[in-house]
Amino acid sequence: MEEDLFQLRQLPVVKFRRTGESARSEDDAASGEHEVQIEGVRAGLEAVELDDGAAVPKEFANPTDDTFMVEDAVEAIGFGKFQWKLSVLTGLAWMADAMEMMILSILAPQLHCEWRLPSWQVALLTSVVFVGMMSSSTLWGNISDQYGRKTGLKVSVLWTLYYGILSAFAPVYSWILVLRGLVGFGIGGVPQSVTLYAEFLPMKARAKCILLIEVFWAIGTVFEVILAVFVMPSLGWRWLLILSAVPLLLFAVLCFWLPESARYDVLSGNQEKAIATLKRIATENGAPMPLGKLIISRQEDRGKIRDLFTPHFRWTTLLLWFIWFSNAFSYYGLVLLTTELFQAGDVCSISSRKKAVEAKCSLACEYLSEEDYMDLLWTTLSEFPGILVTLWIIDRLGRKKTMALCFVVFSFCSLLLFICVGRNMLTLLLFVARAFISGGFQAAYVYTPEVYPTATRALGLGTCSGMARVGALITPFIAQVMLESSVYLSLAVYSGCCLLAAVASCFLPIETKGRGLQESSHREWGQEMVGRGMHGTSVTRSNSGSQE
Repeated sequence: MEEDLFQLRQLPVVKFRRTGESARSEDDAASGEHEVQIEGVRAGLEAVELDDGAAVPKEFANPTDDTFMVEDAVEAIGFGKFQWKLSVLTGLAWMADAMEMMILSILAPQLHCEWRLPSWQVALLTSVVFVGMMSSSTLWGNISDQYGRKTGLKVSVLWTLYYGILSAFAPVYSWILVLRGLVGFGIGGVPQSVTLYAEFLPMKARAKCILLIEVFWAIGTVFEVILAVFVMPSLGWRWLLILSAVPLLLFAVLCFWLPESARYDVLSGNQEKAIATLKRIATENGAPMPLGKLIISRQEDRGKIRDLFTPHFRWTTLLLWFIWFSNAFSYYGLVLLTTELFQAGDVCSISSRKKAVEAKCSLACEYLSEEDYMDLLWTTLSEFPGILVTLWIIDRLGRKKTMALCFVVFSFCSLLLFICVGRNMLTLLLFVARAFISGGFQAAYVYTPEVYPTATRALGLGTCSGMARVGALITPFIAQVMLESSVYLSLAVYSGCCLLAAVASCFLPIETKGRGLQESSHREWGQEMVGRGMHGTSVTRSNSGSQE
């Protein structure tokens, strides 16, 4: 027994900045014990005992009567083996999403030639995927807020896997139109993986980790192009659709390991499950976990649209909707424009070609050549430097300025495409433009889960994702249909939209750089505990008056 107590004393003590009221009495405070306080704390928090009357387990680091929240535990446990596993699993979902998106730019010209489709039907084939994504994004957000992040993500991935494989057997245009729309409906839930992932990350690692997850998106787009190079000439587009579903299949097999969000469990009143999840993470990471009472905010309704339009979040929601719209509108527009521009050679060639074959342009058919695939691969590789640039500036400039910078650079590159440049310069401009617009998308994925509280985080991300799908739904008619009338007008639309998005980014009322995730919508933003390792503000010892 004495040996156990000696070993327990040797364990590191984890100190926290407490969000809720201290559970100690006035007599305890008078006895000379130090107590951590935060200005502006609120009452109404419920204390939950970890193990009432039980022996102190050795995996707990500080045997005191301190209180803590899920954010405290996540910060104390830190980044380790568990988060690496979660990164790979979340990355598979992202890789699958990227492949399903990238296949649109490859499938469109193939079916355009094989089935002799007019240009508006080719554009509709792309748009119907985004119609499905747009119509389901809010639904998946509601499911994730009501029934759990893990549940929503698993169902959406299995749905996408089923209809993705089924669409490879579509006999006619109408069938593939319906089936790809159902694939889009399932893809609308994949962004919920970011919600689940972000809620297990310590604050210091959150931005970098979410950005690094985007590496899987870049890998997915590059892998899709490489797959198309080998599969399309010999096996055709049907096998390409089947093989593109492999990451979804891997995720479906491995997702049994995936835990439910501890933040969601606490908000749902399931404290025992949340504690079990946190203990599991601490064990896997070999890190200490706080001992004491788990503090939870008073339970509140989850998944309500009206919560996104409270006075505190109204402008944030509206501006984010436009930013996400512009991101998807411009990103997917550039992806579709790339194949059109490469087939023509440059912008001026498109203009002259449209004038020369105006009578039959809607049925003009050109398969992607090997050179087209290689140039498409080069522009797709731009996603990697885009991630590195965003990773370097997001914690220096902040989330808002990073998004604004990415939009401005994309807009500038779009305007430079007005010049009649050669193929090499065209590839370079498309490379830079895609790097920065993908960087803007990544920054938005970092910012959005950080700015909303736990109760509406999945719904906030879901509605933003839905607005992105609106942009993606419209963009084929700009990049493929309007392009036939005026390539310059198409480029001007993309450039102007991104300039407005840059302004919207600057006007966002909340900067989330260096902030912890907000647990409750009933607190002022930023009052949540920021965890171990932060050199705090407004945190004092009541008796000594020294800074923590």
